Amino acid sequence: MNEETVFKPCDLVIFGALGDLSRRKLLISLYRLEIANLLEADTRIIGIDQYPFDNLGFIEIIHKSLQEFLNETLDEQVWALFSARFSYLKIDLTQMDQYPLLNTVIDGQSRVMVNYFAVSPFLFTNICQGLAGCGVLNHESRMVMEKPIGHDLKSSKAINDAVAEVFSEKQVYRIDHYLGKETVLNLLALRFANSIFTTNWDHNTIDHIQITVAEEVGIEGRWDYFDKTGQLRDMLQNHLLQILTFVAMEPPVNLEAQSIHNEKIKVLAALRPITKENVERKTVRGLYSAGDIKGKSVPGYLEEAGANAESTTESFVALRVDIDNWRWAGVPFYLRTGKRMSYKRTEIVVNFKQLPHNIFKESFADLPSNKLIIHLQPNEGVEIQILNKIPGIDENIKLQKTKLDLSFSDTFKNSKIFGGYEKLVLEAMRGNPTLFLSREEIEQAWTWIDSIQDAWAHTNAAPKPYPAGTWGPEAADELIATDGRAWEES
Repeated sequence: MNEETVFKPCDLVIFGALGDLSRRKLLISLYRLEIANLLEADTRIIGIDQYPFDNLGFIEIIHKSLQEFLNETLDEQVWALFSARFSYLKIDLTQMDQYPLLNTVIDGQSRVMVNYFAVSPFLFTNICQGLAGCGVLNHESRMVMEKPIGHDLKSSKAINDAVAEVFSEKQVYRIDHYLGKETVLNLLALRFANSIFTTNWDHNTIDHIQITVAEEVGIEGRWDYFDKTGQLRDMLQNHLLQILTFVAMEPPVNLEAQSIHNEKIKVLAALRPITKENVERKTVRGLYSAGDIKGKSVPGYLEEAGANAESTTESFVALRVDIDNWRWAGVPFYLRTGKRMSYKRTEIVVNFKQLPHNIFKESFADLPSNKLIIHLQPNEGVEIQILNKIPGIDENIKLQKTKLDLSFSDTFKNSKIFGGYEKLVLEAMRGNPTLFLSREEIEQAWTWIDSIQDAWAHTNAAPKPYPAGTWGPEAADELIATDGRAWEES
């Protein structure tokens, strides 16, 4: 990546600019980049949608969205600079004859055109064809794709094929916003810049690893989408598998995108298949029933607005995952994700092996293992659980579990902690593909996920119920307890 590519201003074109994703996430992130003075002075933001607004009407909607979703007071001086970047075009994305309107606002000579597809994937083909037909693209142009990229391997290939007819692979930026989180990126530093972890990151010292992505929210009005998708495809196929690849991959040759992609793909290719022969031992599907979260009663999945009482879609998944390579031979990864759980939490727990000899039996019959706990949200940071002597002059040495706590907000008081979208949007505008997903990664992940979906279809077993506000069905506890282990619930 050269200086010219990194710092060249952009025409950022947001398709679906008035949709939820744009208003709740993308535009908020762009505003925060404006506050941090990270947007190039000549960068422009062009909103595309089907609604009949002019520029002033569009800007007014953005202003209201920021006031609603920003969670901080809007800085009117920053807003003046930010709003000056905007323009709006009403385009029906299914009508090819409307795309030439883009020629009135795009300046391909002075700025790089970055096309952000914040719309349903069924429109991707239309947009690609419209862009190609109106002549606004050049070799510098880019496109950014949001998940879901298909609902299985076949549909994912169809979407990627349609995109590849217009954009080369190096022009395509596939977003998973978890890859922009500081703690996910810190995994690279933690693993490959610290000898204490680099030399102790394999089957010789690690007993097992847990990855949890727990959500308090339910369907939140997304019944039609979610019921056709389910938690396995909505969360595990992308977020959890991406976290898994960062935890498990071999050291890349360097920090270039291709080096990192290569190592992540090797992990995905080494995932042991889950098939109809082992699916009941390796997986648990759950569905939340009515319950209480933080003292508030919430309905069950089948009682949500618009629900189909006959639905068998899962809102919770727990898996035992095995990686068939030298580093992770015999080390299980336990993954779980669900909606309406006790509280919002995303974390990685690396459980190291117990010491074989214990000289502190007065404190612990069996010495607890050390743990590395990486918090991704809501409070980003890293903890290491160790055993320390309790201070005192008694002749016996007594031990207590303690934690070395590295909270990002406490440790880096003078550094602003950005969310995942800010980082990824900025990198897309700068032309750095390192934190984005390659086509091969997506398709390798879908190959593995499809085998689980097929196995579930073969068994035809209904998801197991769990009350909202808990950590999932009892079967998820049994899944890990069968191996003599337990979920981290701190």
